[in-house]
Amino acid sequence: MTHMVVGTAGHIDHGKSTLVQALTGIDPDRLKEEKERGITIELGFAHATIDGTTVAFVDVPGHERFVKTMLAGVGGLDCVMLIVAADESVMPQTREHFDICRLLRVDHGLVVLTKSDLVDDDTLELVRLEVRELVKGSFLENAPMVPVSARLGGGLDELRRALLGIASRVTHRRQDGAARLPIDRAFSMSGFGTVVTGTLIAGRVGADDDLELAPGDRRVRVRGVQVHGARRDEAVTGQRTAVNLGGIEVGEIRRGQALATPATLTTTRRADAVLDLLPTAKPLRHGARVHFHQGTNEVLGRVSIAGTVATEIEPGSRASVRIRFEESVALTRGDRFIVRAYSPTVTIGGGHVLDPDPPRLGVRGSSAAARFLALNGNDAGAVARMIADTAGQGLATSALVARAGLSPGQVAETTLALIAAGYGRLAADRLVAPSVVAGLVARLLQTVGDFHRAQPLAHGIPREEARERVFARAHPAVFDLVLGELAAANRLSVRDRLALPGHRLELTPEESRAHAAIEEAYKRAGLRPPDAATVATQGHVAPAIVEKITSLLLRQKVLARVDTLIFHVDALNTLKSEVRALKNQAPGSRPTVDVATFKDRYGVTRKFAIPLLEWLDRERVTRRMGDTRIVL
Repeated sequence: MTHMVVGTAGHIDHGKSTLVQALTGIDPDRLKEEKERGITIELGFAHATIDGTTVAFVDVPGHERFVKTMLAGVGGLDCVMLIVAADESVMPQTREHFDICRLLRVDHGLVVLTKSDLVDDDTLELVRLEVRELVKGSFLENAPMVPVSARLGGGLDELRRALLGIASRVTHRRQDGAARLPIDRAFSMSGFGTVVTGTLIAGRVGADDDLELAPGDRRVRVRGVQVHGARRDEAVTGQRTAVNLGGIEVGEIRRGQALATPATLTTTRRADAVLDLLPTAKPLRHGARVHFHQGTNEVLGRVSIAGTVATEIEPGSRASVRIRFEESVALTRGDRFIVRAYSPTVTIGGGHVLDPDPPRLGVRGSSAAARFLALNGNDAGAVARMIADTAGQGLATSALVARAGLSPGQVAETTLALIAAGYGRLAADRLVAPSVVAGLVARLLQTVGDFHRAQPLAHGIPREEARERVFARAHPAVFDLVLGELAAANRLSVRDRLALPGHRLELTPEESRAHAAIEEAYKRAGLRPPDAATVATQGHVAPAIVEKITSLLLRQKVLARVDTLIFHVDALNTLKSEVRALKNQAPGSRPTVDVATFKDRYGVTRKFAIPLLEWLDRERVTRRMGDTRIVL
């Protein structure tokens, strides 16, 4: 571990900024108003190198009016310093900041008792006891507790050693995942243009990278990267980072957005989640309006209690919920968040996202409860549920990053594992639940069978008609998957029409006689075919049967349709051969055919001549040149 991000937490005027300045030599209060009022209003940043480890400090406001600013700085921390002034002990914002860090599952931390030079030993010990009572059962229960005096320098070396001890235990986050940098500041810098800052919580960001501003789906180009004020080729996970962006103005960016690898976050207006309500909170009613904080973003939303008829969440309990946002947010599975009451705006709970793109289904009842149970299990079971939710559309494998929270490098391996475990079938780039595929197979075979029974003279159901009947709500790749598998298993004949392998045309004696009579009528007529009514009269065949058998003969390619006329294929083939033979009768010349000559030669009227000549053009036997046609 060569770098670590440490955040301050604690009540106003408990010495957070003074302590950071004493450790780094950098004043994190950068605004004129902050210096005049002596309080932190915006996030402050400073850094120091301690025995080879770079420690970046994020100094947050302690005033209750600026808790949302504090929340913007606490995401992406490796460690938190809970700061308690020895002359005041635990105060309201001490508790709220501590609750926020606990709900966000910050893994590492320590307690710093500031202003220890202002109290005697007995008072200091009493403060220790009060703080131990506050953090009992939390990630800070056994954490170091270091008394310091930033003014006199007492305890600073011990604090540095404690920070190094934590740095050695912090797990280095994966750097091969998608990049994600929640933006906590955006400003314009002379000579550079637009600059944004934040803690890089995943992946890497380097010069010339193409990233996405989410929510907003705006593509931007990285012009340069700085870490702690020094230019770098790239920033890696866990570093405080400044990114110079090209092609965008500072007014188009706001705190709460994130820079991310394109297509790796889900922009959404609803999310399914687990919510833990603090024991000190009031009961949270179904449909209650809340402030939702994730990363550096804050939006309003409404909480629906899932899978139950309960009308509220009790303090100190956990519930599955769907949160509907009043504006778009960019999320992925596993994101941790904080909720604050709509009014008064106090922290009441927090949790993590189960699914950032849930289906538009109700969340009450037993089926919803079963769905949330699956989502709240391991990642494989949760993804299996997401696949099932998509029905015939399937889940795009790219959604394993944006929706399921995997890194891009895990997609191929996870896809194979899901298939091997029986959770999905792969149709092109989409995962489909095996039960969905099996259901579509059964429906398709049933549809084809029904078609055979309804139209025994048809070779099969037209392919497009079958798709519209059975796969109207399915992705085209799923249709192709099912057809391919049924054809390979010899369960379906797949051409322009779909048929069961055992299907045979079954003609009644009357239909067989009509079949022969109709074919003979067209064959005998040559290039002057009769209409359907004449065929019915001459052959003593019912008009309905004439229509059915004629359609069959067309599908069998015994007859062919030319414009609105129907000819016997033999007559058309003979015509084609005779016209081509004209070239042999006049070697070296380009024989021509016109309408009059054609009518005389074949004894037909214009009604037949024009469609046949145009057909010869389409067959590339002739080419029209004005009023004549050249034999090719």
